[in-house]
Amino acid sequence: MMEEEEGVLDLMVESLTRIADGVLQVTLVDPDGAWLPAWTPGSHIDLDTPDGLRQYSLCGDAGDRLRYTVGVLREPSSRGGSRHVHEVLRPGDVVEVGGPRNHFELLPAKRYHFVAGGIGITPLLPMLREVDARGEEWRLTYGGRTRASMGFLERLAPYGDRVELWPADESGLLPLDRLFAEAADGTAVYCCGPAGLLDVVERAGLARDDVDVHLERFTAKDLSGFVDEPLTVVASRSGLERLVAPGVSVLDVLEEGGISVPNACREGVCGSCEVAVLEGTPEHRDSIRTGAELDDTSSLAVCVSRATTPRLVLDI
Repeated sequence: MMEEEEGVLDLMVESLTRIADGVLQVTLVDPDGAWLPAWTPGSHIDLDTPDGLRQYSLCGDAGDRLRYTVGVLREPSSRGGSRHVHEVLRPGDVVEVGGPRNHFELLPAKRYHFVAGGIGITPLLPMLREVDARGEEWRLTYGGRTRASMGFLERLAPYGDRVELWPADESGLLPLDRLFAEAADGTAVYCCGPAGLLDVVERAGLARDDVDVHLERFTAKDLSGFVDEPLTVVASRSGLERLVAPGVSVLDVLEEGGISVPNACREGVCGSCEVAVLEGTPEHRDSIRTGAELDDTSSLAVCVSRATTPRLVLDI
């Protein structure tokens, strides 16, 4: 079950469609035909499975208020969420869905270059629709293991040569060095895919002050390089003041003190546990922020983040 019931919907599986090797397109609707909450390109939903919550990007038409569409890759090494979708879920089943939330917002830019690895194409599809409708300058570089494993190719075909397909068995690794070398001033790079791809794109973006990089991660980044220091957390509205020991999360301490915080993943991936900061400097360890966003001191994800100051006052 979701940790926070607000914003949770019971939706029915309308259809499951195989669109590539190991990829299912899942369409969800309200059982009574009601409109669903609005969303914007880059949004994701939380799907409740017997193995826990899983985050999936909405990849349909943001103007369609009757359906949510996601793409689900079957991951043999996953914790079971994708296996449940592929093997157990059937049309007519009702599932709990949280969200939608958007931490991968499409921001104004001079031009766009979208980079997808495998199932990472899903959050980019509504973005392509949006920028194309606005007449913006854009390109997509889409890589996968094989052409047969790359979903949604039929939706990309009408875009012509603005889409560069890069199956690894035909072309090798994505040409990221070339991509960043050729990126014009003011380009916004939006990337989603495997962690290794995201890490390379993030590093390449740091070398270009005139290129803005935006990443979407659905697996938590490696936190082994961080060192926990004792931290005093104050919940200003609740009057709670507690020590957060090394190895214990701020979220755990707040919950032990009787303070309920919305949360879904507890890994710094979904952003549902963001809390405003009144005093202190956050040390962001979430997998949402990149680049200049890491300097934001207005809030933090309390499930994984801590502080560079010994005291942190939260607006909760």
